[in-house]
Amino acid sequence: MDIYVRRGDSFWYFSNIFNIPLQLIIDSNRDIDPNELDVGQTVRIPGFAAVDYRIRAGDTLWKIAQSRNLQVDALLLANRNINPNGMYVGQMVKVPLRITWRIVQGKKNYDYASLMSDLRRLENVYPFMRVPSIGNSVLGKSIPETLIGNGNKRVHYNGSFHANEWITTPIIMTFMNDYLLALTNQTSIRGLSMQNYYGQTTLSIVPMVNPDGVDLVLNGPPEAEPWNERVVELNRGSLDFTGWKANIRGVDLNDQFPAKWELEKERNPSQPGPRDYVGPNPLSEPEAIAMAEMTRRRDFARVLAFHTQGEVIYWGFENLEPPESEAMVNEFARVSGYQPVKTIESYAGYKDWFIQDWRRPGFTVELGFGINPLPLSQFDEIYEEALGIFLAGLYL
Repeated sequence: MDIYVRRGDSFWYFSNIFNIPLQLIIDSNRDIDPNELDVGQTVRIPGFAAVDYRIRAGDTLWKIAQSRNLQVDALLLANRNINPNGMYVGQMVKVPLRITWRIVQGKKNYDYASLMSDLRRLENVYPFMRVPSIGNSVLGKSIPETLIGNGNKRVHYNGSFHANEWITTPIIMTFMNDYLLALTNQTSIRGLSMQNYYGQTTLSIVPMVNPDGVDLVLNGPPEAEPWNERVVELNRGSLDFTGWKANIRGVDLNDQFPAKWELEKERNPSQPGPRDYVGPNPLSEPEAIAMAEMTRRRDFARVLAFHTQGEVIYWGFENLEPPESEAMVNEFARVSGYQPVKTIESYAGYKDWFIQDWRRPGFTVELGFGINPLPLSQFDEIYEEALGIFLAGLYL
């Protein structure tokens, strides 16, 4: 929500008027020097929307403010040049509305368009979050990353490496929305205050690593040639893409990383297809390249890649993981009920590469149980299990 600076106003004053943490206002206005505000300048207040209200007979700003649990000055700030003593019936004014509900409604077939729509709406209400692009998919879709927080501890979550595991995206997006709500409303999640984590941690999230693949599973082949016919050929002539894990070129993105990639190549399919083809060489695919470049740039303390299914958490790779990984995975297991598994005979995954190259904790979390894609009937249960892991990833 936009407000307008008057003589003598300050970010600290806005923080008090709207009961929003000062740091969130500062971070929502990165292009403004808090010590040099100009009269008439626009300032963004996170966690609020401005709704239109038509003045009725007997209305005063005081009455309107009282009925909405606002201070009168909040109305004055939202309405440039309003004259409280000269209001007239039928006049339209902006009334600040505190957002206390989720914008993300994840319990649906959550494709790339759903993701981008929700990110735009979240960014509008919570401008302290940043949404850079880390690169583009094969079909040119921008792959967004979200960044929340200012802390020196950098933590990363991602979802939908595999196309038919797309439910991981709305699960992660629901947590992101709940985190943003807790920050602006100064509420807790499972008894934990989120304000401390905002200051201590920078949370990076790539909610949909494989947008082309997700859209293929949910919406069918793309209209563009040659992909329209090519994916059907790779899928052995079938229009049922529920078994499709790969990107649009038939490369499994979680078999793309230079962590004993050659061993994975030896035993996996030698041609593109719905799953398990490792590609012609490591990091051949734009989505995998984007993830690798982002990871090198961000210097994460830990990474968690969310997949489905199995209710297990993989935490080792070739005994290269640091000692603290075991204590961390045990906490993840405690809060979720999932089983920790140190390693399986699997290579070339994102968390494998992270452990190998950084010697820091990396985890693959297999949400839910059943046959991919998991049904939306499991959504609420999966979210409650995953929520403990999302929170532990911040506080550990």
